[in-house]
Amino acid sequence: MADAIDPRWAWEPYRPSASSPWDLRKVGHLYRRAAFGATWAELQVGLQAGPEKAVADLLQGDPGRPEFDADRKFVTNHIVRFNNGNLAGAWWLMRVLHSPHPLREKMTLFWHNHFATSNRKVQNAGYMIGQYELMYRHALGSFRTLLQEMSKDPAMMVWLDTAGSKKGNPNENYARELMELFSLGIGNYTETDIREAARAFTGWEIKDGKAVFNPAQHDAGTKTVLGRTGPFKGEDIVNICLEQKCCPVFLAGKLFRFLISETMPPTPELLEPLAEQLRQSDFDIGGLVATMLRSNLFFSPQVYRSRIKGPVDFALGIIRGLEGHIPDERGRGFGPATLSTVLEELGQSVFYPPSVKGWDGGPAWLNGQTLLTRQNLALTLCSHEVRYQGRLRPLPAVLAERHGKKSDTELVDFFLTLFLQGEVPAASRARLLEYQRKSHQQPMPVYWTAEEAADRRVRSLCHLVLTLPEFQLD
Repeated sequence: MADAIDPRWAWEPYRPSASSPWDLRKVGHLYRRAAFGATWAELQVGLQAGPEKAVADLLQGDPGRPEFDADRKFVTNHIVRFNNGNLAGAWWLMRVLHSPHPLREKMTLFWHNHFATSNRKVQNAGYMIGQYELMYRHALGSFRTLLQEMSKDPAMMVWLDTAGSKKGNPNENYARELMELFSLGIGNYTETDIREAARAFTGWEIKDGKAVFNPAQHDAGTKTVLGRTGPFKGEDIVNICLEQKCCPVFLAGKLFRFLISETMPPTPELLEPLAEQLRQSDFDIGGLVATMLRSNLFFSPQVYRSRIKGPVDFALGIIRGLEGHIPDERGRGFGPATLSTVLEELGQSVFYPPSVKGWDGGPAWLNGQTLLTRQNLALTLCSHEVRYQGRLRPLPAVLAERHGKKSDTELVDFFLTLFLQGEVPAASRARLLEYQRKSHQQPMPVYWTAEEAADRRVRSLCHLVLTLPEFQLD
């Protein structure tokens, strides 16, 4: 399919037209790929803003919330002080849910999978949060800077053993993954390159939680790596990798899979303009992301719903759509830590990727067990109650009432538009309408009031929408 795509057309800015209008379908697509879903209000704002401003707003984030990090400092310090790795995952989820910059959070999750570092080995929540902060800081900045700093990140130094790599006994793990997974890709280096590069990364230690260079433990001899020869240090190896022609192509390919499509392998011709932009900008990630999000290809039918939602996107997309929050653990029995545990059951526990390759994603997210768990999670989130007009009510019912949706048709179309922007087969909509109409005839417990019965019908309808096959796709 990618062979038929004109690269010049692909990366030109999308301009609305009669045949390709700017509509809720495209707004929802943008918020799913570049954030974690949208509320009803955000969909309407995005629709009125148009593609250029909608993308610009996501790239900028909300500059009016400088208190965001300060408000969470106490929890961060608690996690670090008590080395609570389980709570660290819940901390990240809460950051994503309330972040003033969802695109930066989305890209931080991308880099977490790119530099896949697991606390199972690191065993230090402070190091893991420090690595998160490093990725968040440079998520839309310079990949050169990010890669250089990642080479000296304490969590990475433990994860890939550079902390114990010394002159005369170099450890090859970081040098190997630097080339294979972080910058070049398989086939673009040799085993000799890895052995020589490993010598350059010797001498780094961790003291008081920070990377410290010990010249006495560094191999200062001459090394030959990727055709270059000299008394290289680790920083030199990173720069040599970035100078390779294949590096920007490799990075553009990973971003293509993340932002554009994981089912359409890009041709070299399609990736080359992106790679060239990286070369010319000295690896400016924010500029490349902007090009991709504004492009004809991003908003094309070939790309729409061509990725399977990861567990984090699935869960937070529901919560954001319902304009809700993750309730306190001490309240209704389901909170951030519980959500973190459920996401682990679904195969995506942040701070705990399965291997140095990260999560496979795609079809690997779905099987009989994870589909059932997704349905149960959706029901739990739909069943969360908040006090509204004097009584506890399920979030979907409250949301529908706030937006004035009362009739069966209005309710069905409201939830289909909110979560799927109406993009479902007519037969699916007809079945939902039939279900909603028949639900009025179902006997209800005698202790339920008419209002409670109506609320539960709305909750069930919303849950059914979230179990549609289309909602599994991003």
